[in-house]
Amino acid sequence: MPYSNFTLSKVKSDFSITTIETEILFPQITPVPPSELLTLNLKENLSLATAINTEKARSELIIMPVLTEVRRSLKGKVSLFSGAEFNVDPEQGLNDTCDFILTRSAEQYFITKPVITIVEAKRENIPSGLGQCIATMIAAKQFNEQEGDPVDTIYGVVTTGTDWKFLKLVQKNAYIDSSDYFISEIDKILGILVSTLQPESDLVGVR
Repeated sequence: MPYSNFTLSKVKSDFSITTIETEILFPQITPVPPSELLTLNLKENLSLATAINTEKARSELIIMPVLTEVRRSLKGKVSLFSGAEFNVDPEQGLNDTCDFILTRSAEQYFITKPVITIVEAKRENIPSGLGQCIATMIAAKQFNEQEGDPVDTIYGVVTTGTDWKFLKLVQKNAYIDSSDYFISEIDKILGILVSTLQPESDLVGVR
């Protein structure tokens, strides 16, 4: 069963997940100014992606440039995967592809531990992607454990490209940020994404 089959209610029921929606997850994050390249890309691509208004266009024209900027900011010390198969536990429905995966590893030819941040693209509707995103975060947690590198916190994002909603999975608790971030706040979005890929001891303003 693909990750996209998981609604929020189904993922909560199947995996005994508790959702918490009242917290700001990144209250003191340090903004990361966008490069001239990303600024130019967004200036050219935003109106085009909005006009085309497909998930694919938003992924290619907005989301991917943002994520490659994150990788560039971290000097290639993280890996980025787009549309990669992530078959962790088919019996539980944790299989199929993920829109984007970020790992705390420089290995780019295959997904390796630890998987830290999952990004799910949606055409317009953020709430419809929350269950799917949490399912992929659960898969990431299991993947890291299977690879012998358990990570306490897995991060997720559901985004339309212009609207970004962040999530955090800790044990059986899925935190859904009470704040939304918009592409006009690109420095904050970059700051959050960069922070999720730092070693836990280096995280600032994340709780």
